[in-house]
Amino acid sequence: MIPLNRSIAATFSPPVMEARRWLAGVTFPPDRPLMNVSQAAPALPPPDDLRRAMAQAMLGDDAAHLYGPVLGNDDLRQALADDWSAFYRAPVTADHVAITQGCNQAFCAAIATLAGPGDEILLPVPWYFNHKMWLDISGIRAVPLPCDGQMMPQPDLARALIGSRTRAIVLVTPNNPTGAEYPAGLIRAFYDLACEHGLALILDETYRDFHSLASLRGEPPHDLLTDPDWGETLIQLYSFSKSYRLTGHRTGALIAAPDRMVQVEKWLDTVAICAGQAGQIGATYGLRHLGDWLAGERDEILRRRLACLHHLDRLPGWKLKSCGAYFAWIEHPFKASSADLAPQLVRESRVLALPGTMFMPGDNPDGPRHFRIAYANIDSDGIAALAERLSQFRG
Repeated sequence: MIPLNRSIAATFSPPVMEARRWLAGVTFPPDRPLMNVSQAAPALPPPDDLRRAMAQAMLGDDAAHLYGPVLGNDDLRQALADDWSAFYRAPVTADHVAITQGCNQAFCAAIATLAGPGDEILLPVPWYFNHKMWLDISGIRAVPLPCDGQMMPQPDLARALIGSRTRAIVLVTPNNPTGAEYPAGLIRAFYDLACEHGLALILDETYRDFHSLASLRGEPPHDLLTDPDWGETLIQLYSFSKSYRLTGHRTGALIAAPDRMVQVEKWLDTVAICAGQAGQIGATYGLRHLGDWLAGERDEILRRRLACLHHLDRLPGWKLKSCGAYFAWIEHPFKASSADLAPQLVRESRVLALPGTMFMPGDNPDGPRHFRIAYANIDSDGIAALAERLSQFRG
C-alpha cells in the first residue's frame, strides 16, 4: 500500500464537507426550505462594477493570464497598504503586504515562517477549525486557550500555557466561530504578552470590515500598528472574500515586517507561485472604488447582528453567548451532544448548522453544548424564522 503522511491521516476531515453530507436523502418542500447557517461565506457574486472590471482585464490585459510577482501584484499591495494606513491611522507600506490564495493560505504561510514539528501555538477555544487542521498537518501542537463566559481569551491563562516550544499566539477578531469582538485593550494585552516572551502575535482580521464597535465609534479595533516596532511581534491576516464576495477567487493578505516577507516569499513560491490574477484585479478595484458599497454591506451585516441579538437571545432554554460579524455562538438546552443534534436539526427542522464539537478539542465539555450559527446568507426576517424553527425543535 502507498504510504500515508501520518500527520495528515490523523487530521480530522473538513467540517463543512461533513455537514453537507447530512443533507443526503432529506427533502426540502417549498414551504420549509433549507436554512443553511453552516458556512460563513457570502452566496452572492461580487457587485456588477467589480465583475465588469475583472472581465475587461481578462479580455484586454494579457498580463492577467500570466504569472505575477510571488508576493502579489504591486498595485494591489499598494492599495491595501494605503487602506491599512488610513484604517489603522499608522504608516504601512507595500513592503509590509503579501497577497495570498485566500486568508487560509496567509495563515499557513505565517505559521511556516514561525514553527515546525514539535513546536506549539496557542489557539483560543473554540477555534477556527482550519487553523487547527493546518497545525495538525504540520506536526505543530495546538495548545487550547480557554475563553471566559463572554468568549474572551484571557492573557493570564495564556501566560501559564507558554512553554519553551511556544512560537506564537493566534487571535481571530471578530471571532470565527463565536462572533466575539475583542476589545482593543485585550488585543494590546496579548501583544504585550507576546513581546515579553519573544513570540509572534498572529491577528486574523478576516471579518474586520464588519466590526460593530469600530463602525459605530469610527475608530480602528486596535492601535498596535502605532508601535514603531510592531513588525518584531505582529502578523496580521486579511481576506477579500467576505468584503468583496470574492470567495471563489481565493484572495487574501498577510501583513508583516519586510524581513519576514523574505521567508514568506519562499513558502508562497513553492506552494502557489502567485495568487490568481482575476481575484487580485477584483480586490484592487474593490479597495479603490467600492468604499461606499462596502459600507452598505457592513450596515446590512450589522442589522442582521441586531436581529440575532433580538431573536436568538429570547429562545426559551437557549443561551446566546456572543454574536458579531457573521456569527452567533449559542448554547442549546438538550442533554444530547450538538454532534448528534446537528443532523437531527436538518431532518426535523430543515436547519443546517455546525455543532460546537467541530470547534473544540474532543475532551472539552463545552463543544457538545453549543452550535455556531453563520448568518451571512439569511436576512433579518430569515433570522426571525430561524429562531422560530429552533424554538420548535425538541432535541
